[in-house]
Amino acid sequence: MTKQLTSDNALELDQQDLLGRFREEFYLNKNSIYLDGNSLGLLSKRAEKSLLDLLDSWKTLGIDGWTDGDNPWFYLSETVGDKMAPLVGAAPEEVIVTGSTTTNLHQLVSTFYKPVEGRTKILADELNFPSDIYALQSQITLKGLDYHDHLIEVKSKDGHTLNEDDIIEAMTEDIALILLPSILYRSGQILDMKRLTKEAHKRNILIGFDLCHSIGSIPHKLSEWDVDFAFWCNYKHLNGGPGSVGALYVNKKHFGTMPGLAGWFSSHKEKQFDMEHTLTPADDAGAFQIGTPHVLSVAPILGSLEIFEEAGIEKIREKSLKMTRFMKDVMIQELDGYGFVFRNPDEDERRGGHLYIEHPEAARICKALKDKGVIPDFRSPNGIRLAPVALYNSYMDVWNSVQILKEIMDNELYKKYENKRGVVA
Repeated sequence: MTKQLTSDNALELDQQDLLGRFREEFYLNKNSIYLDGNSLGLLSKRAEKSLLDLLDSWKTLGIDGWTDGDNPWFYLSETVGDKMAPLVGAAPEEVIVTGSTTTNLHQLVSTFYKPVEGRTKILADELNFPSDIYALQSQITLKGLDYHDHLIEVKSKDGHTLNEDDIIEAMTEDIALILLPSILYRSGQILDMKRLTKEAHKRNILIGFDLCHSIGSIPHKLSEWDVDFAFWCNYKHLNGGPGSVGALYVNKKHFGTMPGLAGWFSSHKEKQFDMEHTLTPADDAGAFQIGTPHVLSVAPILGSLEIFEEAGIEKIREKSLKMTRFMKDVMIQELDGYGFVFRNPDEDERRGGHLYIEHPEAARICKALKDKGVIPDFRSPNGIRLAPVALYNSYMDVWNSVQILKEIMDNELYKKYENKRGVVA
């Protein structure tokens, strides 16, 4: 950064923004700036419409909604999976919208974690989201093994990022399965999924990724990279709503593998209502469903995906990078000397869709921001996540949010709050 940035720069960037028109698609609070889309994305008018449409199909069709109407419920998980596949770089049959993040992780690990003598361990990392680690511990325990010995967590040298070389070094001959995040939920670091997959397969190790913080934020090429499996939630960047149904990817080379946790909707569609006690699994990713689709929780994703198809994930990524770069530059300019420390990788290819900054008074600062109309995300013990979302945030949002933060720091407004998180951070 060489020149002084002003609000005119934000206005100019907004005028040049090719995605700016999508802002009108979302329900925005005129009295606040929403920067928490990496935790819960905002409601779009199209998502609302698709929810109401599916609700209407229940009202008008009753049980016939399973097979009739514009989006028959019996095939809904497959229909939405087809539409979502381009966002992860997969064939339509490799993606299914089903379950929740952790349920899908349990399904995939129970399917692909097959410890044998000499190869019994799962490789993960110490910076991953806790629920992933809980699930891995459970799966190891269910195999009759001690997760203290059989779950290996790659260490971070700086407490914020991971070195791919360290991960590869940990791919020893006793590793049976690898699970890693695509983007670290705190620092926003993007891992090199292509390289890590290649190195895992050199050693005959299966590898999967948690895409919760990358889906809808960055492009993926899971099939081209030959990733074995992946899973994600749809309520963050994909704006599917609170408690939105999750999704998973299984590489087609694994089709025919019996699901570790078989259920009613694991069945081949044409055989499902034969009511046999021997499962005939679907011959695609549908085999890894467990229960009946949560129709009303899937419904908003239909409308949301229309917007992503029109906007294009490459353009979304381009704007996202510009916005996080602009926000960081403005913060460096406006908040010098106030003790904020950036923990994101600075390189574009390694930075996801949010900024992560640390400050000793982070909890108090977040409370002050909320009271001033800026919605951030606090992460214990001292982290602030700020996510300017390409589809509904503007560059002027970024500029104004930093000015509000500057006012809070200049006048020490945060000091009237307790430096302690709420029940939900």
